[in-house]
Amino acid sequence: MTLGLTGKNILITGATRGIGAGITRAFAAAGSSVVGCYRSDDAAAAALAAELADTPGEHHFVRADVADPADVQVLVKTARERLGALDVVVNNAAAISHVPFAELELAEWNRVLTAGLTSAYLVTRAALPVLADGGSVVNIGSRVAVVGVPLRSHYAAAKAGLLGLTRTLAKELGGRRIRVNTVAPGAILTEEAAALPRERLARYEAMAALGRLGDPAEVAGVVVFLASGLSTYLTGQTLTVDGGM
Repeated sequence: MTLGLTGKNILITGATRGIGAGITRAFAAAGSSVVGCYRSDDAAAAALAAELADTPGEHHFVRADVADPADVQVLVKTARERLGALDVVVNNAAAISHVPFAELELAEWNRVLTAGLTSAYLVTRAALPVLADGGSVVNIGSRVAVVGVPLRSHYAAAKAGLLGLTRTLAKELGGRRIRVNTVAPGAILTEEAAALPRERLARYEAMAALGRLGDPAEVAGVVVFLASGLSTYLTGQTLTVDGGM
């Protein structure tokens, strides 16, 4: 069996760095066209666009804040004008900070919840009119949602909310054969993770059965699987990609 993603149209949020960039590369390599958004790093977007220039399909990157409903409308409008109907929506954008719960102010709680959960609502709802029947929505969650991590109550809450949203949308959209699933990464070696102290990285590596951190490409492979013709009877599920933590 083949992935069946050649010529498919993909919308990815948080598409130009870390796990998002890995997902973008994987869909481009599979022959899909991608419209991706990013919030502020123009240099990363330009570098990724240049990297993908020789891959099949059309790839466009839009500066947009997916916590802003107006920006989301512009993003989806751009995807429709550039690509036409969408086949896959990947909600990857998120925000994180490390704050003791007793010191967590409402503004920071709202910022992280909006970036990691409300954005998925905004983007998916805006994309529904142009998402083809039989399409796929993939939400990028986190293992933190089910195990918890100190200082990240707001982040864990946002990612836990994605699990409920995923299960509910799978039931609501099943009549259109649209599948909705979540990928929940563990400790992945993104740019941010690489900047952590070596002793902390070593602790995360020791927690994994495979003895190492994951690569963004390994998360991306699972996302591509969920969007492909290899998973047509899989919906409402959470696939954990954590190396056996």
